[in-house]
Order: sequence, then C-alpha cells, then structure tokens
Amino acid sequence: MALSSSLSLPPARITLLTLLSASAAFYFIYKSRNRRRLRAVAGTDCGCHNHGPPKRGKLFFLSQTNTSKALAQRLHALLTLSNIPFDLVDPKDYEPEDLCKETLVLVVASTWDNGGPPQDGAFLVNWLAESAEDFRVGALVLKECRFAVFGVGSGSYGETFNAVARDVAAKLRKLGGRELVELGEGDVDLGDLDGVFDRWSQKIIGVLNGNVEENEQGFKNYVVGSESESEGEYSEEDDDDDVEESDVVDLEDIAGKGPSRRSAMEAKANGKVNGHTANGEKEMVTPVIRANLEKQGYKVIGSHSGVKICRWTKSQLRGRGGCYKHSFYGIESHRCMEATPSLACANKCVFCWRHHTNPVGKSWQWKMDDPLVIVDTAIDLHKKMIKQMKGVPGVKAELLSEGLSPRHCALSLVGEPIMYPEINTLVDELHRRHISTFLVTNAQFPEKIMALKPITQLYVSVDAATKDSLKAIDRPLFGDFWERFLDSLKALKEKQQRTVYRLTLVKGWNTEDIDAYSSLFEVGNPDFIEIKGVTYCGSSATSKLTMENVPWHKDVKEFSEAIARKSNGAYEVACEHVHSCCVLLAKVEKFKVNGQWHTWIDYEKFHNLVLTGEPFTSNDYMAPTPSWAVYGAEEGGFDPKQSRYRKERNHKSSR
Repeated sequence: MALSSSLSLPPARITLLTLLSASAAFYFIYKSRNRRRLRAVAGTDCGCHNHGPPKRGKLFFLSQTNTSKALAQRLHALLTLSNIPFDLVDPKDYEPEDLCKETLVLVVASTWDNGGPPQDGAFLVNWLAESAEDFRVGALVLKECRFAVFGVGSGSYGETFNAVARDVAAKLRKLGGRELVELGEGDVDLGDLDGVFDRWSQKIIGVLNGNVEENEQGFKNYVVGSESESEGEYSEEDDDDDVEESDVVDLEDIAGKGPSRRSAMEAKANGKVNGHTANGEKEMVTPVIRANLEKQGYKVIGSHSGVKICRWTKSQLRGRGGCYKHSFYGIESHRCMEATPSLACANKCVFCWRHHTNPVGKSWQWKMDDPLVIVDTAIDLHKKMIKQMKGVPGVKAELLSEGLSPRHCALSLVGEPIMYPEINTLVDELHRRHISTFLVTNAQFPEKIMALKPITQLYVSVDAATKDSLKAIDRPLFGDFWERFLDSLKALKEKQQRTVYRLTLVKGWNTEDIDAYSSLFEVGNPDFIEIKGVTYCGSSATSKLTMENVPWHKDVKEFSEAIARKSNGAYEVACEHVHSCCVLLAKVEKFKVNGQWHTWIDYEKFHNLVLTGEPFTSNDYMAPTPSWAVYGAEEGGFDPKQSRYRKERNHKSSR
C-alpha cells in the first residue's frame, strides 16, 4: 500500500502499518498455495474488491444428499427466468479467496456430521471461519459483497439444527458482507421445505429486481416461515381449519406440515412442549401427525400406536398370492396384522416409505398407553378393515372369515416398535391370543434387544456395511450410531429364537460392500438373511431416490449369491419371492435337514413352547419349506394353490 505523504504519522506507525499490510498479502499467498499455483498478489491488504464487480453473482450449494443442490438448482432456474445472471457453483471447484471479488453471493447449505458441513463444502466453510478470526484479513474484506444464506437441516438434531448456515451467515457478516434478506431456515422434518424455500427465493428475487425495498440490514423483519412475513404471503389462517393454535408441535416430534417457528418457540416458553398434551402429558401423535398418517391409510391407536391393512392381505383374501413371508415362513397373509406400538423412530432413512411423516426421537418422552388397550384396539381396527373387503370382486368368503381372526402380527409397520417401554407386555398379550410375532428393529437400541422376551422372529435392519454408508442411508439421530449398531448385532447373537438380518438394497448406495457385509454376519450370526430390493415410493424433499436406485430381481439374486459364497458354506440361498424382489439366505447347519430346507415355522408348536416358560431355540419350531418356495423353483415363490392374476393392459400400438 502506498502511504500518502499527507499523512503525518510517526515513522514507527508507518513501519507497523507497512508490516501489517505485507503480512496480509503473505497470508493470501500462503492460502492460495494449498489450492492452486501461486498468483501475483498486489502489495495491499487484499484489494480484491477494487477489481470491479463481476458480471454474474454466485449461487453456492453445500450438499451431502443432494437436497440443497436440488433447491439451489431450482433457485438458479428462477433467477434465470428473472434475467438475473448467476453461476451455480459447487464449492469443491471454487477458490475461497475469490470471494474478495464477489459482489453478490447466495448460499444454500445443509448441516451434516454433528453440526459440520458436507464434505464438498468443508474447505469453503473452514476458510470463512479462519478468515473471520484472522486480524490480518480485516473486517471489511467483503464490504462490497451482498449475500443471503438458506439452511437445510433437521430440527431433530437440536442445538446443531442448521448450524452450518447460521455459521456461514455470521462469518460473512463478520468479514463485512451485507445480507440481502435474513437467514432462511428450512426443516426437513416439517414437510414444507419446498414452500419455505420458495418464499425465501421470492424475497431474493424481489430485492434483486428492486421490487422490495432494501435497508442497511437487508430485508427488514423478514423471517422465513414466520407469520410476521409482510404482504400476507403466508399466515396461520392458511393452515388446515381443524388445526387449532394450541396444536403446536415440537420440531423433534413432527414431520409434515407444521406451525411457524415463532409459534413453536412461544409454545415452548409457555410450557407446551410438543404442543398437544393430555392431562399434562405430552402425546406423540399430534393432530397434524394424525392427519398425515390417516391420509396414508394408517389407523392411529391412542397417542402413539398404529395399524394398517397390507396390500398382500387384500391379495390373499382374493386368492391371488401372499407376500414373501408366506413363501419364506408360511405366514398366512390374509390373517396377518401390521401394527406398531411406537410411531416414532430414531432414523430418517432415505428410503422411508412414509417420507418422514412419522415422529422421530432418541428416547421415549411421551405419554404411554396401556399395552392391553393397544392390542385390543389394533385387533378391532384390523377386523373393521377386513370387513370392508366384503363385496370386493374376487374376495373369497372363507378367506374373509379367516381374516377376521388374525394369527400373525408384523411389528414393523412404521417407526421403532422396540422403543415402546412395555413392548414385552404387548408381545405377551399377542402370544396369549395365539398371534405370532415378527419384530423389526433399526439397530439403535441394543439394551432393548437384550431385554426383549422370546418372539417368533426378530429382525435387525442392516441397511449398510460401513459406518459412512450407514450414516448416509439411515441418517441416524444418535452420534454413536455405529457403536449402537454393532452392539445391536451382538445382542442379536445371544437370542435363542429365530433371528434375521434384513438388507434393503439401494443401487448406488449400499450394494458394493460385499466383503464388509460378510464380516458383519460373524458379529450377529443370524439364522437368516433377507435381501430385498428397495421399493420406490416417489421423491420428496427428504429423499431423492429414483427408479434408477431400484435393483432388478436378477441384481438381488446376484448380490445374494455373492454373499452366500463369501460365507464359506455357512449360508446358502434358500428361497425367493420374485414378485417382491426378495431372496432368503439361511444357515445351512441349522435349517437344511437331509437336503431339505426347513425355513417355515410350526406356529402351534411355537405357542406351546412359549406357554411352558422353558428355554427353547429356533430349531424347536421349524417346519419343512414347500418345493415351490425354494430358490430356483419354477414358481418363483408363488403358491400354486393361489391364482396368478395378470391385469390386461390395452396399450395403443404406435405405428
């Protein structure tokens, strides 16, 4: 920096300023060497903003699962339509020092890994943090830059909710940047991420087009998702009429449409945490959650349980075949009840069928309903749904009559059933009615697995084989999720009744680590390994899976055969159900007797063993597998006693 001769400063002060200026120049040279070849640096403290404004703004996305990237792409398209030139930028391809030259910056940032940034955005975020704390950079290095930040996060993570976006905005301000609009915050749990982002985007467009007046602090009093937004773009009156103001819900306990963030904070201040209470106790199922689940066909029981009729139940009522559990284990699908005593879950899996319209939590924190009431109500509601099938074309009277007496309960409907504190009593109630039990857990509660009483068959979801891939696909709430996962597998190994690893294959996510999967088999030593292709349930703001992520049955078969080979003869492919894209591996030593598979269950014998109260093992209630269900059979797992039905499709021929 050339100091003016008009400055009457002591020689010592001039020398000090010159040294500080040189230090700043050296700092930027040093940082540049970490990323690219050294470029010429002028003898100034930075001076980048003197190069003149760029022709185009920069729109950054910090994304791990492509949610933020998709939102940024949508905003970029909107900016283009509005003739506002912007470059869409992946931060891994950007030199952070170039921020000194920018006059307009937009950032859409996800929070990841215990409040940290996504991997591709880590360098940019770290550069901002270091620069903001370094006296050599100065507080005006971005004084010519206007910016806006939108955060994508999950309220379930508490203090780290949108931590990256908040930090980026704070650091940009500290470096002299001015906000166009206040920080926007989207919560993937609330179900209105797209709407919140679109309203924030419209504010950006308004400011950049000059349609909205901008003051020194940016857009005055604008808070995304708040009822204080101006011009009445959104108000609580726009919500469903049946959702009263008292039905405020806590961020950790809802996915789906929710109230404003300000209302939620006011409710928490007034002691109405989770908003909906009964006799002073917090209820898991709020009116909003109930409406979301009922819209999907669930029958909500009390304050935290649910039941739903399965499409395979409907299918077998018409004699058109049962699900894979019929082929693998002899379950009568028309007598099977799908239920759960806990709609809450500790994971936010990318392939969740419910698109996260159920609550999430790491521990039981709600009012608890009586297990006897849950079982009785579930059976009553299930019977009502079966009765509604009367008169449906093809429904057979004898099967309908049998369906009114359920003989099996799949505790895997939604959520994490093992979270329910009275799960053992509930299982006892089912067994007392001669209803067998299959329970699925997501491997985050090892202590619950150890305390669980004998059930017919216990599943653990093994959605990935490595820590990083499990985190990416299950998106667990627990910070020590991997340790909990491994401890759950070890707890499974101690069980004497039938145990299963359930693998859901998602192409591009968890289909490559065959060696890692095989090493996990030794940890839990399961009786069976179910391998199923993921079911595509549409995309949403919380899941970007497409049909390209769904494997074909041949893909599932190839994966299963490769896994079996890795077991060195411990497991073989035993059964398949082509319609469900599902394959079963079974322990050869236990379930292949004299060359014949015994994967089916003698349910009456199981109930008799339970009544004795004496210890028993999975070998004590196994039954022979019919030939049509065995792997490679011509029937492909379809019961020949059923009638295969193929819908006629009259497509017009193209000529």
